[in-house]
Amino acid sequence: MTARPSPPRVLIPAPTPVQPAEIEWRLPRHSRSVGRARNLLRSQAGSWDLPDELVETAVLLLSELMTNACRHARVPPGRQIVTRSVLSGGTLRVEVSDASSGLPTPCHASPDDESGRGLALVAALADAWGAHPRVCGIGKTVWFELGLPAAGR
Repeated sequence: MTARPSPPRVLIPAPTPVQPAEIEWRLPRHSRSVGRARNLLRSQAGSWDLPDELVETAVLLLSELMTNACRHARVPPGRQIVTRSVLSGGTLRVEVSDASSGLPTPCHASPDDESGRGLALVAALADAWGAHPRVCGIGKTVWFELGLPAAGR
């Protein structure tokens, strides 16, 4: 009697939770929201397993955009700031939207100025950045993009 070969075993991996490739937070227009946005982005970037250097750059640039939205957006009380992060095609895109229609323009801070360098920092560290009016017609969105290193793709 010959032994029958056993049927091939198929191993099915256990399901793993899928992290969203896009996430959005709505925060009050308050200086404390800057730190909250940094923490939220850092946490989400960790779940996306992004490289530490990219995360620190993204958190710094988000902080600059959030600070600008809190300081310069002249809007009625109660309006929120919307922060959106999208991971797609090897690029992290971070957006900050507020209800103010004024588009940001980089200024040239003198060595003695205590502020005014945020957008220059964004322009220097981001792979791309820009601003546009929001599709809904109220306010603007300021964004930046950072490419993932080749090994992280």
